Parts: sequence; C-alpha cells; structure tokens
Amino acid sequence: MLLKIYSLFILSLDLITLFFGIWLSIILAIYRSFNPPSLKSLHGEIAMVVGAGRGVGREIAIQLSQLGAIVACIDINEDMCNKTSNKAIRYSGQSKAYACDVTDKLQVENTVKKIRADFGDVTMVIHCCGVPSPRVLIRETPEIQKAMELSVISHFWLLDAVLPSMEKAGRGHIVALSSVAGFSGGSSRGGRVQLTAAQFAIQGLTESLNSELRQVNSNIVVTLVHIYPFILGAEMEKDIRLRIPSYFGTMPATEAAKNILDGVRRNYTEFSVPGYLLYLGHILRILPKTASFLLRDFLDTGVDFG
Repeated sequence: MLLKIYSLFILSLDLITLFFGIWLSIILAIYRSFNPPSLKSLHGEIAMVVGAGRGVGREIAIQLSQLGAIVACIDINEDMCNKTSNKAIRYSGQSKAYACDVTDKLQVENTVKKIRADFGDVTMVIHCCGVPSPRVLIRETPEIQKAMELSVISHFWLLDAVLPSMEKAGRGHIVALSSVAGFSGGSSRGGRVQLTAAQFAIQGLTESLNSELRQVNSNIVVTLVHIYPFILGAEMEKDIRLRIPSYFGTMPATEAAKNILDGVRRNYTEFSVPGYLLYLGHILRILPKTASFLLRDFLDTGVDFG
C-alpha cells in the first residue's frame, strides 16, 4: 500500500514537472518571437557551403565571408564554384572552391580532408543542395534515386566526415535547407512525389540528429530551414505567375540568404523563410485531413511559366 502511494506521488510529481516545463517552453517561445536571441558572431568559423555554385548557396557563401567566416565553397560545377569563391575572397580573404559530387562518399571524405589541410577542421556545414526550383517543380520529373542521393544520402556522407571533429572540439553547427514540400507535402504532378519524399526525409534526419546529440549533451547545433517562397533571380521573375502572389511571392536569393543566416546566427533549431509560415505548417498538421487538403488546395501556388 505504501509503495503504491509512493509510486502515485512520484508520478504526480513527474506530471507537474512535465506540465510546468511545457508551459515554460511555450511562454519562452512567445517571448522569443518578440525578443529574439542576439546574433552570434561567425568570425573565424570554417564554413562548408554545399551547393555554393549558384542561387541561395552562392549568396550564403558570399554573406558568410562578409561576416568574417572562412568559406569552403562546394559544388559539382567547378567553374561556378570558382566564381563564388573568387567573389567571397574579396571580403574575408580566406575562401577556396572545391569541386565535389556530394552523392559520392569518397569524394566527400577527400574534400573534407583537403579543407582540413587548407584551413582546419570544419565548424559549420550548410547544405543547400536538393531544394527544388520552380522549373523543376513544374517541368521536370527527377530520377528517384538521384533525388534521394542528392537531397538525403549526401547528408549522411557529410555528417560522417565532419561530425567526429565537431564532437572532439565540442562545438559545431549543421544547417539543412528544405523546401515547403518537406513540411506540408505537395501534389504528385510533375513527378513531385520523389521531391516531397526527399524533403520530408531531411526533416526526419535533422530531428533524429537533434535527439541523438541531445542525449549526449552535445554543444553541436542542428538547424532545419524551411524555404517557402520561390527564390528567383530577376531574369526569371517576369516569367512566373502565382495564384496568390501576396502569400508565396518571390524573393531574391540575396534576401533569402540573409534571412537564413539570421536564423542560423540565433541558433534556431527550426525556422522558415518567411518566418510566419512555419506556424501555418503546424496548423495544417493539427487540422483534420479533409480540412487540411481543402486549405492546401486553396493555397496551392497555381504556379505557371510564360
């Protein structure tokens, strides 16, 4: 009898602690939405930007160098990667291009070894590959294996190569970019099933990695970034038509890169660009499936190209 009373007392105490912790987390999250954490310095960070040859990856590499980071530009296209590195080096003075197919484990290992020899151990990885562009979403049907290797499997090769040194140093930052498809799904038109599956897999990977690192009290930060708007250059903006421009809209890669780095510098675990749409994604998950489908149909971009 005493043992049963004691067990109930311990259970009650655990439940009170749990509810208190949950409410404290909610209050802190609300407070942080109005008063976000201060931006950390990236000066001296050895940042590996995967997909630095063009688009948002290119802009992230350049802005990282402006913030004083040492930038290792990674891309399968050597010429474009060199152009990014040459522009980045004007700001920090320390940047180098590395041609690498991140779907090849051996190439990733050799590239990380080269970076270590040139600059030291990698302290930050930003993976910008595999986020589908508007034209890919509409016109192309990507090969299933290629989509999974580029968007998902490459993360494992990168983590295998950089995590041991980060764990040894007791610090590091892993950043993964995912499209809207990785949060709320999407239609299967144009071969988007494999793209959606790949983007969902990125979310599962980062959540699992966060849980694993939390169990060992690691100081390594893992950040997942959901990219909602179409990130376009000015040359493509005139060709795209949106059903609800004010909802999705377009965003220059420069602006998107700044928003991404702001969230990374605040050590956010998960955020979106723009930020408020992360909460809409959460609402979609809470709603009954029928209501969720209706809302998704209404908010469907209706994207088309002239």
